[in-house]
Amino acid sequence: MDYALSIFHNLDEPDTLVYNIMIRSLTYKLSPLEAFLLFKKMQESSAEPDEFTLSSILKACSKLRALREGEQIHAHIVKCGFKSNGFVENTLIHMYATCGELEVARRVFDGLPERARMAWNSMLAGYMKNKCWDEVVKLFHEMLKLGVGFDEVTLISVLTACGRLANLELGEWIGDYIEANRLKGNIALVTSLVDMYAKCGQVETARRFFDRMDRRDVVAWSAMISGYSQANRCREALDLFHDMQKANVDPNEVTMVSVLYSCAVLGALKTGKWVEFYIKKKKLKLTVNLGTALIDFYAKCGCIDSSVEVFNRMPSTNVFSWTALIQGLASNGQGKGALEYFQLMQEKNIKPNNVTFIAVLSACSHAGLVNEGRNLFTSMIKDFGIEPRIEHYGSMVDILGRAGLIEEAYQFIKNMPIQPNAVVWRTLLASCRAHKNVEIGEESLKHIISLETPHSGDYILLSNIYASVDRREDAMRVRDQMREKGIEKAPGCSLIELDGVIYEFFAEDKACPHLEEVYNATHDMMKRIKEAGYVPYTADARLDAEEDEKEASVSHHSEKLAIAFGLIRTLPGTTLRISKNLRVCTDCHNATKMISKVFNRQIVVRDWKCFHHFKEGSCSCNDYW
Repeated sequence: MDYALSIFHNLDEPDTLVYNIMIRSLTYKLSPLEAFLLFKKMQESSAEPDEFTLSSILKACSKLRALREGEQIHAHIVKCGFKSNGFVENTLIHMYATCGELEVARRVFDGLPERARMAWNSMLAGYMKNKCWDEVVKLFHEMLKLGVGFDEVTLISVLTACGRLANLELGEWIGDYIEANRLKGNIALVTSLVDMYAKCGQVETARRFFDRMDRRDVVAWSAMISGYSQANRCREALDLFHDMQKANVDPNEVTMVSVLYSCAVLGALKTGKWVEFYIKKKKLKLTVNLGTALIDFYAKCGCIDSSVEVFNRMPSTNVFSWTALIQGLASNGQGKGALEYFQLMQEKNIKPNNVTFIAVLSACSHAGLVNEGRNLFTSMIKDFGIEPRIEHYGSMVDILGRAGLIEEAYQFIKNMPIQPNAVVWRTLLASCRAHKNVEIGEESLKHIISLETPHSGDYILLSNIYASVDRREDAMRVRDQMREKGIEKAPGCSLIELDGVIYEFFAEDKACPHLEEVYNATHDMMKRIKEAGYVPYTADARLDAEEDEKEASVSHHSEKLAIAFGLIRTLPGTTLRISKNLRVCTDCHNATKMISKVFNRQIVVRDWKCFHHFKEGSCSCNDYW
């Protein structure tokens, strides 16, 4: 390109054709600014811009988001009589849409004497680029009504909108059209169809179309992996990612973000680390999206130091990266660290959003910083103009409840300007369990029942409150109510990753892998911690069972099976990382503290509430969770 420019600058009087070649080349060679400067020079010469010049320079304006210059060229188009030229008008529509001026783009579109398919596609692409999904669908229906022919480019735009709107009916109609007209050879079109079905929750149908593709590029693989991730079918997402590697298809940023999300959900540390290794090996840019996904992944695997390290080497950050780190620090028991980064965020002039405040209030809750939480809640409204959402009120209830201020938390809920939901009352119920407050616990469950069908965990919390104050009959009555209403306790499930393989265990599991080995290891583990002073806590166990049955039951909870398996399958000193679907019970919490001491292991357990970092007989949650 430099050589071509040197020849061009030595020409005495380049004509329009030569200018067009150079301007077009500069525009498409990622030098749109130079293209624009050359256009200025052309205007000062004897060469007259034609429709090809104007089309190229409008594309340069689009790349530079140069709206003002684009408007000047629009005026030149009108003045010189190019207004009826469909080729020029299409690029004009594209320029305005790219610059966010959709109303102007639509006026240009509506003013066309004849609207060819390309003009419709330009307008559809403009709406799609600006995420005006309803307008995409509306314009497509207008095309059908007027009998305007459409092509694969049209359908890709409409399928994208269908996915975003969960408009399965129109998406299926397009799917039928693709099959009937044998368009399945178009990779981009079928990939859009796969993405649409996945976003509409039809993952099996998406997979069916994916499997029938003759060729699959990285975009197709990414769409299907992303579909599994969005549906929380994370094991299948990782399985497909491994298939992608076997097919020698290099992942792109979208693939890696989806894979990291799935690794975070499953606690698949080894696979997630491979993604970071791949980024470094290929010298890929650590973009904001990729960096934020890595921060979230490491935080959810309990490796918060790695999250901080990734954050510190990101070339650029935004509010989402800061929020991910603050949330990660909070959930990993580093509340004060989260507050320090929140302060640093403001010093860097990055304005926190409503999600940031949920994260920082959570940090105050985990760290027991009641006054700081109150001040932040007030500051959010006064200093940042953020109207509190139900999540912010719930965080304040958690802050007060954790600190034992149950009555104040109750009054806070009663005085909320918006109606509290079941989650808010459930938060208070959990605090009542921790602080053995029967009266407000009963009141909390009544409110939950009035708002939605209660979870099994709600009844169990109240039952445990009764059991903790020796009201055995009331505890039994609550369990009986559960049975009468057909409410079953969700089975506890724990995951552990060993050498890249994820093992799954259920409470009192009789079908787990390596059954005899696991149960023998669990028996030996429980024996050793009992010898060290561990006493089983059975108050939360089945109330109608004998004490020895209760002990046997709690000793086979899912996290104990996973920990025992980890102990015999890893080298001494290896950190064990467990993910659990339910809240860790009191007995498992006590036992894991003792296991960390007796076996000299760090054990990280992520339950649905928070992270527990067990080390030398202590837990990062300070025994409140």
